[in-house]
Amino acid sequence: MAFGITREELNQWKRQVRMGEVAFLTHYWVDDRFPGQKTVTKVGCTDVEKLIRWGNKYDLDPNWIDYKPGFPHFDLFGDKAYYILKVEGKVEQWNKFHLS
Repeated sequence: MAFGITREELNQWKRQVRMGEVAFLTHYWVDDRFPGQKTVTKVGCTDVEKLIRWGNKYDLDPNWIDYKPGFPHFDLFGDKAYYILKVEGKVEQWNKFHLS
């Protein structure tokens, strides 16, 4: 379940994903499968080949794509999420949650 974002932030991410853009959304998140993780960064794009090519730049295995209907995405955590957000110029998403 997502916390700490507005409906508008979520809808903006969804619009970008649907338009075939590589879109980023970081939010608080609780999932027992990932103990100790407080946030997740979702990087989505409906153009799955584009998403795979993007992920290849960061050694993300295409098998890690979550094929949520209409919103295929990678889930990024911890240091890997921070590194990618920094390289992509999206570190404000990380800083919003005081994660540094």
